Amino acid sequence: MPKVLDWLLNSDPAVRWQVLRDLADAPDEVVAAERARIATVGFGARLLSLQAPDGQWGGGTYFPLWTSTAWTLMLLRDFGLMPTSPEARQALRRVRQYSRWDGQQPFFEGETEPCVNGMAVAIGAYFGEDVQSVVARLLDEQMRDGGWNCEQENGSTRGSFHTTIDVLEGLLEYERAFGPDAALTAAQRGGQAYLLERRMLRRKSTGDVIDPDWTRFSFPTRYFYDLLRGLDYLRSARVTPDERVCEAIDLVRQKRSAEGFWLLENTHPGDVHFAIDDGQGKPSRWNTLRCLRVLRWYDGHP
Repeated sequence: MPKVLDWLLNSDPAVRWQVLRDLADAPDEVVAAERARIATVGFGARLLSLQAPDGQWGGGTYFPLWTSTAWTLMLLRDFGLMPTSPEARQALRRVRQYSRWDGQQPFFEGETEPCVNGMAVAIGAYFGEDVQSVVARLLDEQMRDGGWNCEQENGSTRGSFHTTIDVLEGLLEYERAFGPDAALTAAQRGGQAYLLERRMLRRKSTGDVIDPDWTRFSFPTRYFYDLLRGLDYLRSARVTPDERVCEAIDLVRQKRSAEGFWLLENTHPGDVHFAIDDGQGKPSRWNTLRCLRVLRWYDGHP
């Protein structure tokens, strides 16, 4: 573990502060000081510098994948950019002023599909924006099985793992920012049950694995579900693990290399601003960080 920790800490501030907080148990002031560097050093500073005067990244709000405004803001959230930093406030001011979805709705009023609105809520809540109306829409769109699905408007009656994880992450971010209430808590518990009843990857009806790609870990995850993303959400939401995650946890353990690392296994095609890992098939600091903190969460609940 010390060798792996050294490797993780020999990295960008966006990785380092999370390692210090989640794995090294560093003092709060040390974590905060490292996190503050994201706005001015490394990955975070590079992304901020790419915002155009019209408030957009990549020339659009959702497209092109993965360099547009929504995806860039999601990455800044993943990095942990301090929402109160002057750099973040300036960037978000431009987004509020200029960024519009295809229907010309302002960014923080959301779009129409719950998967996209889950992102809008996650971004807005993280950066302190008013996304209450979007949250209300998502709560109203939860399906009977506890999940959400962008295809509901086309007749789907079952939840989708991809859409559900997007919405759950958004609702959790909103709860952190503005506090819990009964409806918000109930929706999250329904969505968590949707994942757990399917053991994080299996059809409830047959027990078959839904998609083998979900066993291959990626970062950034984009709008795709995989086991590691689902487990890291449960950890972040402080869900107490039970036997329904055992298969997924076993898979995480099996994927650890003899040196203690995890690989980047599944990159999602599309242009990127710049690389934040060493490439597919190579040891990944992001996946190693996330796997280690998931195992720490699980092992801490005997």
